[in-house]
Amino acid sequence: MRRLLLLTLLSLMGIPTAYTQNKGITAGNEPLFRFMTLDPGHFHAGLVHKTMYPGVDPTLYVYAPEGPELQDHLARIKGYNTRAEAPTSWIPKVYAGEDYLRKMLQKQPGNVMVVAGKNDQKIDYILKALGKGIHVYADKPLVIDSEGYQKLKEAYQIAGKKEVLLLDIMTERFEITTLLQRELSQIPEVFGELEEGSPENPAITKESVHHFFKQVSGAPLVRPDWFFDVKKEGTGIVDVTTHLVDLIQWEAFPDQILDTADVQLYSSRIWKTSLTLEEFKQVTQKPSFSKELLQYQKEGNLEVMSNGEFQYTLRGKHAKVSVIWNFQAPEGTGDTHYSMMRGTLANLIIRQGKEEGFKPVLYVQLVGSSPQNLEQALTKTLQSRYPGLELQQLPSGEYKVLVPDHYHTGHEAHFAEVTKNYLHYLSTGSLPLWEVPNTLTKYYTTTEALKMARKGF
Repeated sequence: MRRLLLLTLLSLMGIPTAYTQNKGITAGNEPLFRFMTLDPGHFHAGLVHKTMYPGVDPTLYVYAPEGPELQDHLARIKGYNTRAEAPTSWIPKVYAGEDYLRKMLQKQPGNVMVVAGKNDQKIDYILKALGKGIHVYADKPLVIDSEGYQKLKEAYQIAGKKEVLLLDIMTERFEITTLLQRELSQIPEVFGELEEGSPENPAITKESVHHFFKQVSGAPLVRPDWFFDVKKEGTGIVDVTTHLVDLIQWEAFPDQILDTADVQLYSSRIWKTSLTLEEFKQVTQKPSFSKELLQYQKEGNLEVMSNGEFQYTLRGKHAKVSVIWNFQAPEGTGDTHYSMMRGTLANLIIRQGKEEGFKPVLYVQLVGSSPQNLEQALTKTLQSRYPGLELQQLPSGEYKVLVPDHYHTGHEAHFAEVTKNYLHYLSTGSLPLWEVPNTLTKYYTTTEALKMARKGF
């Protein structure tokens, strides 16, 4: 009965039920997947291939225009193939030319398209691939404005008709402290239930700080110049916030189907980060600002609208999302994340500051639950899934969740974990019933927040 109700809801939302019921890709009795990477403009396209996967053909088909982005992608794959520890064995077959999209659609040597970067045209790539019956594995954000959102709805309808799977790469669902925050929030004896919150004191807060210049896979990251063009990359409202909105949905309403009617936005703003020409040179290795970026210059600096913050309610629960971009983190630090879930019996807080060594740590503030309930939940209830968890009471009265080091796999490793999940979905021929409607709800939230923020200019 529950499944029938869910399928009926998907149908009412315009998402064909075949999308959740189609057949998996098989060759004989074994799954067989062949990756095609299209126009790898962002380094996340390479991180998908930092690991080899059972059932995946080692031949990697790459279709892209000539240029430094393609060379950077191939160098990253080569680095994974030649590293000393656990080298990969990808065999890139490359087509480089301006008609790369047409060639990929014409040849179709693979059955899964991987795409990352150039967020303004990504949805058009996705639509073309889905229309040809190709599964799509896409880095966030899938869309960066309301026009793109309408195309995304069309994309899921095409996917349903063609019986192919489109998945958004949501790596942050695999970060251990986020997983534990979600788990503890679902134990009533510890957390109670999620507060409704208010604009001044939201029930859920997600904040992150990122940096334009940083290390990836042990080397300085070189970003393409278009990364700083918000018409291509997206503003701070619609890029990294995708992860934060996703986590709010995923933690507060796990395995539940959400709808755009569940979202009520009430404040939104964006603001700039200024880069000097020298900083721009350092991160792009380009001698000057490109002509496309001239529109963002002021007094010799590049003004990037990369920061964003908005507040909204999701099924009546107040939530706040904030993303800040700086040029470079201080020595010994990196990107940071802060998360708060306020329950009637406890608050669950993730901090990643100096005191935590800039690694995420989960803390529990008890406001009604007993220490015994928390101890029971952590060291017994969760032990089967996460052996080795411990608690440390701090002088402040908070409890620090001690997590064995091997759970802290890091952002880059999370791409392999998401990919393994996606390959499982391809094998079974279906996504979780909530994944598609919740993805649409997520991008409705970010694109509507952008519309609201623009009204302030």
